[in-house]
Amino acid sequence: MVKTVKSVLFVCMGNICRSPTAEGIFRKLVSEAGRDAEFSVDSAGTIGYHSGERADRRMRAAAAARGYELNSLARRIDPVDFDRFDWIVTMDEDNFRDVNGLNPRSRARVVRMCDYCEIHDVTEVPDPYYGGEEGFQTVIDILEDACGNLLRRIR
Repeated sequence: MVKTVKSVLFVCMGNICRSPTAEGIFRKLVSEAGRDAEFSVDSAGTIGYHSGERADRRMRAAAAARGYELNSLARRIDPVDFDRFDWIVTMDEDNFRDVNGLNPRSRARVVRMCDYCEIHDVTEVPDPYYGGEEGFQTVIDILEDACGNLLRRIR
């Protein structure tokens, strides 16, 4: 039986807080489910300001405290991503609109992260960049909820 690799790209604005955290959480969930060979996972931003940088140090610390590794380097979403990925998962409405504005007729399924939340009643993953520690914890809480449900939905 041939396994089909499913590809998921998480997108926020700068690719240093929310989307690399979603990538790290999703990777860990995939690994814990024994499904590593089934998935290709990455993250990107709608802007390239932080390209080449690691995730924000505060986000890395908050994620590490919960057992997640954030190892990716920031990059801007590229038009080829629309052909490389099956799922493009956006963190907020601006990201959703920006991604769809880049290539609305792609093969990728562009969705909102919070559409997969079952515990948290939110429509967007808030950007914690200008806030305090609590904001980073809130982001992880929301992403744990949504990533687990997204993984269950992707068969």
